Order: sequence, then C-alpha cells, then structure tokens
Amino acid sequence: MTELTAPPRRYDYIADGPAIYVDSFATIRRESDLSQVPAEAEKVAVRMIHGSGQTDLVQDLVIHPRLVPAARAALDAGAPILCDARMVAMGITAGRLPADNPVHCFLTDERVPALAKEWSTTRTAAAVSLWEPLLDGAVVAIGNAPTALFHLLEMILAGGPQPAAIVGCPVGFIGAAESKDALVAFADEHGIDIPFVTVRGRRGGSAMASSAVNALAQEAE
Repeated sequence: MTELTAPPRRYDYIADGPAIYVDSFATIRRESDLSQVPAEAEKVAVRMIHGSGQTDLVQDLVIHPRLVPAARAALDAGAPILCDARMVAMGITAGRLPADNPVHCFLTDERVPALAKEWSTTRTAAAVSLWEPLLDGAVVAIGNAPTALFHLLEMILAGGPQPAAIVGCPVGFIGAAESKDALVAFADEHGIDIPFVTVRGRRGGSAMASSAVNALAQEAE
C-alpha cells in the first residue's frame, strides 16, 4: 500500500477537532440572542444553530415548555427515534443516545411505493404510516418532508398513537411553513398537547433535526 502523506499546509486554519468544537459553540453563544429560549432548552437551540450555521435561527424557534423533560424521559426509557429521511437518521450520534435507542427510517421499505401511489401522496408521507407500531411514546424527527409532518398529524387526529415528542423541522418552499404552523397550533386547535420543537418558515433540514435530537439525547453539550 502506498504511504499517505499530508499535502503542504497553504491556508491558515484551525485543524484541531476538539478546538473547533469548543470554539464553534463559544461563537454561537457570543453571536446569538438566547435570552428568549427556555433555560433547559438552550442547548437544543445552540445545537440547532450549529447544525444550520444560522445564528438568527433563534427568532424563529418555537419550543414547547415540556419538550426537554418529555423527550429525555422517553429516550432514557429506551424509546425509538423515528425519522422521515436517512439523512436525519445518519446525523444522530449513537454515542449520545442514553439507552442504545433504535433509530428507524422506513423510506426504503418495499411497501412504501405502493402506499404512496394508492394514497396519492409522497413516499416520505407513506413511510410515516409504517411508524404506527412504534409511534406510542417515541421521539419523532422530521427534517425533510412537509408531507411527513402533515401525515403524522393526520394519523394522530385519526386516533393513532401519540409520540412523546416531535422534532418538526421540514425544509422547503411548498408546505414547509404551513406544516410547522399546523404543529404549533395543534394543541390549541385539537386539544392534543404533544411537546415539540420547530422553526417557523421555510428553514429546516436534516442537519437541524438531527442536531435537535442529539441535544435532547444528552445534557452534555
């Protein structure tokens, strides 16, 4: 095997992993206004900013007052994490999970294409129905498809199982803002109060959703 050699260093940058990690979170705290974030959810906000690179994210965050204790209790008890996309699942750090919690994404399940066609919906939304046997008391992480979040809320309204907490951060220009508005209004409009975190508007994404789960999984930053 050919011996590998590092290229000559031509740029001035920090290359020490732990130092980058520490400096990143220090920069976020210095440049973000976290004063309106509930104290126990501050690390959730910080990690979501870290995952998005957007220090102004705080102004659009909506965090249910019981999010952190509800999600932590569920994860400590071994609850599964149900993800709408593989990118969300892959972004969850296994070493942070308190009970070797299983992380599921059913998007590639062989049943999904037929269900999506039958129901005239997206594959991501159809895959959410496959969560049902695991959904009661689970932690949900949606970072990609607005249709997945809409479908989840419709399942619950139809009498389906209720998760312990929802990380609802779908991204995009069609339906993303509306799906998150529906999540924020869910308790007031339907009397079903499920702890959640979301970010209003079009912003969101897999990295943001998995970052929130990583923060909820463990107190340490």
